[in-house]
Amino acid sequence: PEGILGDCLVTYGKKLGDDSVFGMAMFEFGEGLKQMADVKYALDDTTKQSFLEPLHHLQTKDLKEVMHHRKKLQGRRLDFDCKRRRQAKGTHGSEIGKTYDEIRQAEEKFAESLHLAQMGMFNLLENDIEQVSQLVTFAEALFEYHQQCTEIMRTVVENLKEKKEEAFNRPKLEFVPKTLADINIESSATPDGINGQTIFHSGFTSYGQDKDDPFDPWSSRPAPTKGG
Repeated sequence: PEGILGDCLVTYGKKLGDDSVFGMAMFEFGEGLKQMADVKYALDDTTKQSFLEPLHHLQTKDLKEVMHHRKKLQGRRLDFDCKRRRQAKGTHGSEIGKTYDEIRQAEEKFAESLHLAQMGMFNLLENDIEQVSQLVTFAEALFEYHQQCTEIMRTVVENLKEKKEEAFNRPKLEFVPKTLADINIESSATPDGINGQTIFHSGFTSYGQDKDDPFDPWSSRPAPTKGG
């Protein structure tokens, strides 16, 4: 938004010309806004590289891996509990040895998943220094952005105040209207019979044209004649 508004102010400030204090003030303000836009683009790049991308990696890899181990741990715990309940109901004959082996295997898998889930969470929490460092980098970039914008706007405000004083102290010009001759427009009085009105023509002849002038309301009428 700052860049777009800055471009508009610069463009139309130039159109008003160097003689217009308002035009020069618009130009100064527009340049300041464009500088703020450049600073904001730099903030976006820094934030993406030093904070958002590492955060995305943490979400899609480290946290995803921990959640995978936790989900696997939950499933193996259910399997282990199920086999223990079956054992508690009692088995007979050859099924006793088979049930014991199943419980032992389920317990080993449960213990393995528990270890992996704990280790993953521990490593994630122990990585605080890196994550906090990334957060500090983001905060510093944001602080620098606002600091630079403050300096830019301070300069803009000072320049605008100077323009205000310049406009206030500028001598008032006397209004001198231009005549038709000054802007190369010929004038001719209408013939009699048209209520004494005056028609102005700019480079065209009202009568005897090959084509009607769409901007001349009299061009489509026949030329009046004296006494006619």
